[in-house]
Amino acid sequence: MSSVPVAVVTGSNKGIGLAIVRDLCKQFQGDVYLTARDPGRGQEAVAKLQQEGLRALFHQLDIDDLQSIRALRDFLKEKYGGLNVLVNNAGIAFKVQDKTPFAVQAEVTLKTNFFGTKNVCTELLPLMKPYGRVVNVSSMVSCSALGRCSPELQQKFRSDTITEEELVQLMNKFVEDTRKGVHDKEGWPNTAYGVSKIGVTVLSRIQARLLNQNRKGEHILLNACCPGWVRTDMAGPQATKSPEEGAETPVYLALLPSDADAPHGQFVSEKTVRPW
Repeated sequence: MSSVPVAVVTGSNKGIGLAIVRDLCKQFQGDVYLTARDPGRGQEAVAKLQQEGLRALFHQLDIDDLQSIRALRDFLKEKYGGLNVLVNNAGIAFKVQDKTPFAVQAEVTLKTNFFGTKNVCTELLPLMKPYGRVVNVSSMVSCSALGRCSPELQQKFRSDTITEEELVQLMNKFVEDTRKGVHDKEGWPNTAYGVSKIGVTVLSRIQARLLNQNRKGEHILLNACCPGWVRTDMAGPQATKSPEEGAETPVYLALLPSDADAPHGQFVSEKTVRPW
């Protein structure tokens, strides 16, 4: 078993994910895994970094596929005995002008962005080693979407006692409500991406709380963050930041020094803790 520290970035064959891997290759003392659904695209990205003189390793990961997540889990457990840095970056978004019915957009977007991310956490968080760092890439859209929820929903999403089960029920309810065409009436905002990222931010708050309860002395720090509006296939060419700039806050959180005890359980943007 290797004693080398190990970092994993999900959805990292392009965009912000690739920029995060690039930075970790330069700054993280250990093995860095670039992951992608498609092995061909993943290997291509690794080769691209190699041309830049950077050494990343590849492992297949489709966060929509539990077997794929578990294969990565078993690999990390066997080869490294755990995990030091996890960046949950994989996510999807429909374009604004996409004609796909909203109910379908809701189901598909939450499946990956919320449920996929949650499944990765369920399988990989138990592997986190002491002083580990977990970064869940959320979005400022989660804040604006929260502001457009009904007061009742806002209260639930801001609660310091909400459980993962309750959050899952709420996320499922959103998908159900869109299917029935009553999501407006039920107090939801008109953004599937926004709701999926509310889910990621609240999930992060819950997970941090559980780490405090169950693994207090291990100094693991877990946060959600917003990379900003970044020029990627997802956000388009009008966005204000380069992928490199988008990687800054996630990488800062992934590399918090071992004597740091904060931020933890926070929503961070531009390396600054934001109110939720």
